[in-house]
Amino acid sequence: MIDSHQHFWQVSRFAYPWMSSDLGVLYRDYLPDDLAPILQQNGVKQTVLVQASNSVAESRWLLDLGDANSFIAGVVGWVDLMSGEIDAQLDELCAHPKFKGVRHLVESEPHDDWLVQPAVLAGLRKLSERGLSYDLLVHTRHLQYVPQVVEHCPELRLVIDHLAKPPIARNEIKEWSEALKPVARYSNIHCKLSGLVTEANWSSWQANDLRPYVEHGLELFGSDRMMFGSDYPVCLLAAKYDRVLLSFQELLKELGDSDRNKIFSQNAARFYRLN
Repeated sequence: MIDSHQHFWQVSRFAYPWMSSDLGVLYRDYLPDDLAPILQQNGVKQTVLVQASNSVAESRWLLDLGDANSFIAGVVGWVDLMSGEIDAQLDELCAHPKFKGVRHLVESEPHDDWLVQPAVLAGLRKLSERGLSYDLLVHTRHLQYVPQVVEHCPELRLVIDHLAKPPIARNEIKEWSEALKPVARYSNIHCKLSGLVTEANWSSWQANDLRPYVEHGLELFGSDRMMFGSDYPVCLLAAKYDRVLLSFQELLKELGDSDRNKIFSQNAARFYRLN
């Protein structure tokens, strides 16, 4: 199995705009020694380590962690898409074989249309030219802009993190599902089955609360364009790693072995070009 979405951080080392002491269990350092035994217990062989700070310095640090830990098969880092320095940043990071893609904390931007700013689109085209992928950290309100990204960067491989964070705790699905539908028509867009437990009620959620959202995602993207991600350690707000994994295994148990293998392994390996 491959976990397509996990994080490490050091609270005092980088700026995390979403981090505050009221996040409880998350407000501490999370490093490879914390996760390695959990992966072993759950039979997960490789992970994709994803940025948590809009910082090139953090990207360098994540790649250093990748050098030191064989289970980290790929890193999704950060570059300043709007900067004149983007080519130099990409030259540096792409020299590392585990650098696979880029993400930006779009949800932290004050303007919902950040993705379609001309400078951002120009930066995304540079990712496409280098064969990198882009992780879309978006909510329902951002999905309307994704087709414009695809039109400007038709060769760019895109993946929607956390199924675009559906409002599971409010038991609402219509607006989210209607916004996701036109996005899923683009064959170069994948999605991650990740981050859903923290969109549900943290203290009382059950796997069946996630079911309509997972089934809708599967209906739109199919088993060829979905991949499992734990969103560790963010998931700890609502569940331990093993419960997250077991919940998705339960929700997808009716699929055939081939389809489950795609979602829990092959799709992440193919999308992120993992060894």
